[in-house]
Amino acid sequence: MELVGNSATSCPQIHRAVVDPIYRIQEMAVEIESLFTSALGLSAPWRVANVELNAAQKRIDFKLTCDAKYQPCPLCQKADQRIHDRLERQWRHLDFFQYEAWLHAEVPRIDCDVCAKTTQMEVPWAREGSGFTLLFEALALSLCQDLPVRQAAQQLRCSDKQLWRRIEHFVGAARQLDDMSEVKMIGIDETSLRKGQNYISVVHDLEQKRLLFACEGKDHKTVGSFATDLEAHGGKPEQIEHVCQDMSAAFAKGVSLALPEAQISYDRFHVVAMANEAMDEVRREETRTQPQSIKAALGTNERKLLKSLAWGMRRNPDGWSSKQTHAMHWLQHSTLKSARAWRLKMALRTVYANAAQHNDEDLAKAELASWLSWATRCRLEPFKKLALTLKQRLDGVVRGMLDNRSNAYVEAMNGLLQQAKRAARGFKTATNFITIAYLRMSKLKHLPSNPLEPAVSPKYSVLVHRCL
Repeated sequence: MELVGNSATSCPQIHRAVVDPIYRIQEMAVEIESLFTSALGLSAPWRVANVELNAAQKRIDFKLTCDAKYQPCPLCQKADQRIHDRLERQWRHLDFFQYEAWLHAEVPRIDCDVCAKTTQMEVPWAREGSGFTLLFEALALSLCQDLPVRQAAQQLRCSDKQLWRRIEHFVGAARQLDDMSEVKMIGIDETSLRKGQNYISVVHDLEQKRLLFACEGKDHKTVGSFATDLEAHGGKPEQIEHVCQDMSAAFAKGVSLALPEAQISYDRFHVVAMANEAMDEVRREETRTQPQSIKAALGTNERKLLKSLAWGMRRNPDGWSSKQTHAMHWLQHSTLKSARAWRLKMALRTVYANAAQHNDEDLAKAELASWLSWATRCRLEPFKKLALTLKQRLDGVVRGMLDNRSNAYVEAMNGLLQQAKRAARGFKTATNFITIAYLRMSKLKHLPSNPLEPAVSPKYSVLVHRCL
């Protein structure tokens, strides 16, 4: 060792050979820290001071430092204020390859001589009080738009409660900036939260195809709550021109009280569904009380044939199976009450189909009045009740037959909500259910974007196969 020292002193070439690797290692460390400073999007006075990789614990830790001695006050923005002290903080960041990434920093507290307060400096990579970086929260929000929150939490290796707090924060902030000033046509419906009388009322914009409002309950007060929320987002209740809904008397009352200029149209699918229910009620009653008449008309009353008959009466003729076609053939040539009920249901569907083609209010009202007259005289109690219900709401029913108005989009979104509920094995609270509804169906414009979007445009990543 002593010989090497003397040789290095006497020979400059040997001295450089020993010292140069140390310099190269230091330069490489500086380059790595500069690389991660750029990758994290940091700018002065923040930089990466140290990087530690722990392969055993599968994590990488970045030590960040603030080189400034003076900073503006976070409250009054007075420049060149003295740093009082620094507090150690850490944040979970996006994974670095297969390793969990954590940021550590001593965050300065600014002692302001103007406002006489000591305030912690805001960091550019995270929200105040959050243990996650903004990019990590953006990724979590993107995952929760498609996955159940618990499953997203498992993939991110965090708790679902932490994700729920982030979802509520960002959805609430985005809804505060949501603009409803152009809303004119809405659809109102309810969907179940859990078994029993637990419902969520939803209001959709039928033109922009997005969820506007959701709340617990299904009484007339829910429409009033929507009107209040509409005003809070730049809209006016008087600007709502049209409301599409089911036969709910509570919703109709709420519309008349809270949306004075709106015209109600009753959704065609609900009306036809009511006709289907009336038809099924007639069929079940006849099957129970007059089995011999059914056997005489169909030749048998086997369970399989009766099942084919039930499904054939519900389905469109072009969708009948061979067994259903056979059962419906004998039904149409019989004098059963079920045959009469099926003809009434098909006639009502024809009225709606004709109205969709000619789109004439007077003609649609005349055809519907003819059907109502037949249903009133048909001697089938379920259809007589249906005819009375439609007569009491005649104008709204006719409006629902015109201009292709329907709640089909609302019903489709309700189906997706129920699918999300089943995938999540239910939601603990109505607030969670409503928050997920807003996140997935409101088309909020002020949510953070997915940080893992493709870096290369898809048109440059298409593989071209050539035959040689």
